[in-house]
Amino acid sequence: MSNKNLDVIIIGAAIVDLPLRPVSKKVFDVVSYPVDGIAMTIGGDALNEATIITRLGHKVGLMSCIGNDIAGAFILDHCKSNNIDTTHIKQDPKKDTSINVGLVAEDGERTFITNRQGSLWKFCLDDLDINALKNAKILSFASIFNNPLFDNDALVTLFSKAKEEGMIICADMVSPRLNEKLEDIKPALSYVDYFFPNYEEASNMTGETDEAKVADILYNCGVKNVIMKIGKRGCYIRNSGGSMIVPACKGVTAIDTIGAGDNFASGFITALLEGKELSECAVYANCTAAVSVQYTGATGGVKNREIVDNMLAKYQKDYN
Repeated sequence: MSNKNLDVIIIGAAIVDLPLRPVSKKVFDVVSYPVDGIAMTIGGDALNEATIITRLGHKVGLMSCIGNDIAGAFILDHCKSNNIDTTHIKQDPKKDTSINVGLVAEDGERTFITNRQGSLWKFCLDDLDINALKNAKILSFASIFNNPLFDNDALVTLFSKAKEEGMIICADMVSPRLNEKLEDIKPALSYVDYFFPNYEEASNMTGETDEAKVADILYNCGVKNVIMKIGKRGCYIRNSGGSMIVPACKGVTAIDTIGAGDNFASGFITALLEGKELSECAVYANCTAAVSVQYTGATGGVKNREIVDNMLAKYQKDYN
């Protein structure tokens, strides 16, 4: 598959997850702690997005870095079986594919244990062929700060190239790993058309607690559309037309929030590729995330397009 056949190019982490659930703080109080299951699954923001967007019917190319090891082979096998273009995944024998252990609580909330020496931390601009950023409609940088070596200068290099090629730029973020500040990425944010932070991350980054002020600060960095995830309430949108809240799906019980944000971005990007209006994109994003959190693992819920479309039909019935 060549780039000219792609709808979206996604840059970011491709790793292996080991989710453990349910886990409580008592895990350190006992010698042996039984959980319901331990399974090796694919993970990483970019690989999650690539998987979901492909299952939703679009052609995706993944740009990432993995090691020449068992975990790396597991990722490549997954990409092959899900029709994800791996042309620009760099397999570096000097790097270990990152494996993250996810500790998932009873209520679905989670924390990750990561390896600082793994590919997640070592992935850098030199691992990419930026000349390959062309002939796709959208560039998604899966999460700012997730790969610490992608600083502002690296992001500006990527984003400016994408803009030269006429691409729409989407990006999510995670909490800074190296105590980066908003000012450190402000120039890069000015290139972003659709930005998907969650409220907690955005609040910490801006120093504000009021949703409107948080979104305003990000918008004033030059982001064209701030699409801020606000948990069970849905998402808060801020752009040149003002602001609005697009409510979440009703009647959803979360059992695992791993990858919920990646699914949200995937749903939004999918609708964007299909020419939907902004509010429709947000609704589809909410529906995709709602499916995800009802299953274990970042890609365990959205198996196909039908399951999200069924959630959309329910959403429309609930709100009409």
